[in-house]
Amino acid sequence: MPSIVTEEEIMFFDTDCGGVVHNIAYLRFIETARTRLLAKLGLDLKQISRSQLFPAVTRTEIDYRKPAVLGDWLITEASVEYLERVRFSCSFRILRAKDEALMITCKQSLALVQMPEGRPRRLPKEWFIQYPELTSHLKA
Repeated sequence: MPSIVTEEEIMFFDTDCGGVVHNIAYLRFIETARTRLLAKLGLDLKQISRSQLFPAVTRTEIDYRKPAVLGDWLITEASVEYLERVRFSCSFRILRAKDEALMITCKQSLALVQMPEGRPRRLPKEWFIQYPELTSHLKA
């Protein structure tokens, strides 16, 4: 299963006046990890720009477990869960680095969209060849 790990330190701009991380900061950490995960699959930022084939989030579910605070280092684990013909799903866990406490879990569904038309496109054939274990739910 394709996966990646990123690490971020909580900065002032990530927090409220009490030093607790804003929910939007978690989405930024998830976006960073997902962008690097897609690069690992061959869809890096330059390729996206050239092809105009963009990953579009269709659904996000986040469960907040514990609050992170200013100065914490967070580890984001990201992996692709499954591939369908035009959609795919990623999961994320964000942990506090010093004690590996689980801060959030997240699942996202995405589609690849061809711009400027805004039409969904089939996922790259290479993904299905390289990761057949992510397609076992598909009918032959």
